[in-house]
Amino acid sequence: MSEPLFYDPRETLSALLRQALASVAPEAADAPVVLERPREAAHGDFSSNLAMRLAKRLKQNPRLLAERLCSEIPVSVLVKRAEVAGSGFINFILDDSAKHDAVRAAIAEGARFGRGNDGAGQKILLEFVSANPTGPLHVGHGRGAAYGASLANLLAFRGWDVTREYYVNDAGRQMDILALSTWLRYQERAGETLEFPPNAYQGDYVREMAEQLFQTHGARYRRPASEALAGTPGLPDSRRDDDEAKAQKEAHLDALIANGKRLLGKDWLTIHQYALTTQLADGREDLEDFGARFEVWFSEKALFDTGLVARAVEQLRLAGHLYEQDGATWFRSTAFGDEKDRVVQRENGLFTYFASDIAYHFNKFERGFTRMINIWGADHHGYIARVKGALTALGLPAEQLEIALVQFAVLYRNGQKASMSTRSGDYVTLRDLRREVGNDACRFFYVIRKADQHLDFDLDLAKSQSNDNPVYYIQYARARIASVLREWRASASLETAEETAWLLEADFSRLSAQALALAAKISRFPETADNAARERAPHHVAFYLKELAAEFHAWYNAERILTENAADQQARLALAAAAEQVIRNGMGILGVSCPERLSRINEP
Repeated sequence: MSEPLFYDPRETLSALLRQALASVAPEAADAPVVLERPREAAHGDFSSNLAMRLAKRLKQNPRLLAERLCSEIPVSVLVKRAEVAGSGFINFILDDSAKHDAVRAAIAEGARFGRGNDGAGQKILLEFVSANPTGPLHVGHGRGAAYGASLANLLAFRGWDVTREYYVNDAGRQMDILALSTWLRYQERAGETLEFPPNAYQGDYVREMAEQLFQTHGARYRRPASEALAGTPGLPDSRRDDDEAKAQKEAHLDALIANGKRLLGKDWLTIHQYALTTQLADGREDLEDFGARFEVWFSEKALFDTGLVARAVEQLRLAGHLYEQDGATWFRSTAFGDEKDRVVQRENGLFTYFASDIAYHFNKFERGFTRMINIWGADHHGYIARVKGALTALGLPAEQLEIALVQFAVLYRNGQKASMSTRSGDYVTLRDLRREVGNDACRFFYVIRKADQHLDFDLDLAKSQSNDNPVYYIQYARARIASVLREWRASASLETAEETAWLLEADFSRLSAQALALAAKISRFPETADNAARERAPHHVAFYLKELAAEFHAWYNAERILTENAADQQARLALAAAAEQVIRNGMGILGVSCPERLSRINEP
C-alpha cells in the first residue's frame, strides 16, 4: 500500500507541542501529549490540556504555562493560530489549507482514504456469533454478527491481518438434544405415539428436518415408542417449574438420549450429523446473506478428536493448577480472580465445556495470532476471568485476548415491544428481521449504539424513507451526489483519470464557510476510523456518517453545486466527490450498501 496523501493533523500538532514543551520545560519533555476535538466549534479544531496536567509537576500557574507553551509553538502551514482558553487549554485553529488537503486526498486516494497501518499487518483473530447450531439464528445473534463483521472490516481497514472465525459447538449435550428432538419428531411422523419432552427443541424447523428424514429414509429409523421410553423417569406436572421439576425433566431427556443411542446404534450418528449439518448450513446461509462471512469454521469436536483437550488439561495438571475432589478434576480458577473453582473433567471421565474452551484458546495461540478478540453475549461476562485465568496458568499472555460483550436487542413497533411471527414460535429469527427491514437497516441499526449498551430497535423507523432514518439519510446524501455527478459527466465527457486530475486542480479557496464545514468533517474521517478501531467501536463510524450526511445536506440545500461560475463549480464538484467517497468508505466498513439512485430523488 502506498503512503496516504493525507495525514492525521494530530500527529503534526503533537510534534509541535512537544517542541514547545522541550523549549519551555525540557525536564518534562517526556510527558504524553493528548489532543481532543472540542465540543464547540468556536473552541477550534483541536484542544490540549497539556499545561493543566503539567502545572502541578512544574509548580506553575496552568494558564501562564499554557501561554508560554503557546508562544513557543513553531510556525506551521497547518496551523492558522494557537490560543489559550479558560484555565489553561491550548486550542488550535487549523488553516483552511488543511481542509483543502483532506478533500484532495479523499479524491486521489479513493477507497484508500482513511486507511491506516495501525495493525502493521499483525495477525488478529476475531471470533464472533459462534451460536450453537441447534436452530435458526435469532435477533440477538444478529447484533453480534453485525458488530463482529463491522469490526473485522474496520480492523482490516486500519491495517490488521484479520481472520474471521466461527466456533462450531458440534460436540456435547446440546447437539445430542437436537439429534433426539429430530428423531422423536421423526418417530411421530413414522406413526409412533409419545410425549414430546418440553425441554427438547420445539421449533417447526425440527419437524422440517424430521419430515426430510422420513421422505429420504422411510421407516428405517423407526423404533417402538415403548422401547424409546423404557426406563426413563416420568415427567413432572407441567405446571411445576421448581428446581426439582427441572432436574427431573433433564434426567428424562438424558435417559431418552441414552435409549436413542442404544436403539439406533450407528444410525444415531447419522441423525446427529444430519441435524448438525442442516442447521449449520442454514446459519451459514443466513450469515452470508447478512454480509457476515468467515474464513474459518472451527469444530469443537476436532479439539477432542485431536487430543488437544486432554493435552491442555494435562499441561494444567503438570503446572500444579488442578486438584481432585468428589471424583472430579478441578481447575483452581479462584487463584486467577474467578469467583469459584471450575470442573474440567467430571467423575465419569468426560471433559467439561470449560475444558474444551481452554483447549480452543490454547489452540488460538498455537496458530500464531498476535491478538485475539472474542465477541460474546453480555450473559457470558462471568466466563472472562476463568478463561483468562486458564491461559495465564498455561503460561500464555492472557492480555492478548480481548473480550467484547454485546447486549441483546429489543424490537419495537408503534412504540411497543414487537411480536413477530416466526418459524420457531418463541423468538424472532434474524432471517425474519432481515426480510422485514432489509439488510442495510439491520446492519446499521445494530451498530449505531455501543455494543455493550442495551439496544431498542425501532422497526418502523428502520423501514421509513425519511430523514429520521439514519440509513436512508446517509444513502440519500450519496444518491444526491451521484445524481449531480451524472448530470455533470453527461456534458464533461472526461475519462476517469482525467476527471480525477481535473477535480484535484480545483481552487478550494472559493469554497464558502458552509462548504468548508463539510471539508472539515471530511478531514475527520481518518481519525474517526483510527479511534473506532482502537476502541473496537464501529458505532463511531456510524455516528460520523450521520454527521457527515447532515453537513452535506445543509450545504446542498444552501448552494447549487452546478453553477454558472466555472471555478466555483469545479471546487464544489470536488467537495461533493470527496464527500461521496468518504460515505462509501464508511458505509463499506459497516457493511451497508450505497445505491446511486433512490426513489426520493428527482433523477435527471
